[in-house]
Amino acid sequence: MRQGIRSPEVRINGSSRLYIVSSRVTPPSTKREPILADMTHDLCRVREATVLDVDLIAPLFDAYRQFYGQAPDLHGSGAFLRRRIQHGESRILVAESLHPSGHVLGFAQVYPSFSSVRRVPIWILNDLFVVPTARRSGVGATLLGATAALAKALRIASITLATGRANGAAQALYAKCGYSRDEDFYTYVLDV
Repeated sequence: MRQGIRSPEVRINGSSRLYIVSSRVTPPSTKREPILADMTHDLCRVREATVLDVDLIAPLFDAYRQFYGQAPDLHGSGAFLRRRIQHGESRILVAESLHPSGHVLGFAQVYPSFSSVRRVPIWILNDLFVVPTARRSGVGATLLGATAALAKALRIASITLATGRANGAAQALYAKCGYSRDEDFYTYVLDV
């Protein structure tokens, strides 16, 4: 965020959810401060992660990678997250248990991009992970809601994601949270 520019404040009160997005001015010489102040759910609260949270998130990120067939690499996972946060290349939202232990229950990571056709900023929701013991409890939906609230506050036009064709649980969650499946475009990948 440029110096002197403020994002709008957003407050949405719902049944068991509270989204609070605050305005902050970040001088150019300092690191970006989290904008998402708090979002609560019956089981957790969601906040934007900082570099100080990497050691808490890295085990979940490593488990997420293993879910997709990658070899375990806790050190490499932590280093990757640390670089993304330090260089402002992604935003990571973390869901923490409301239990006094404060265990991390899940995270969502978005990468900034742009739509050239629409000439607007967009986000790519690349990673969403909830620990197995907290699945189907609303933590995933809470992370998605917090991500959408932060995107709206920052005037991000849309959030794009991809999931496996066989991942019916994730597809149902995304549909429940307002995402719609793109039926018009194919995705192609070239490994280089």
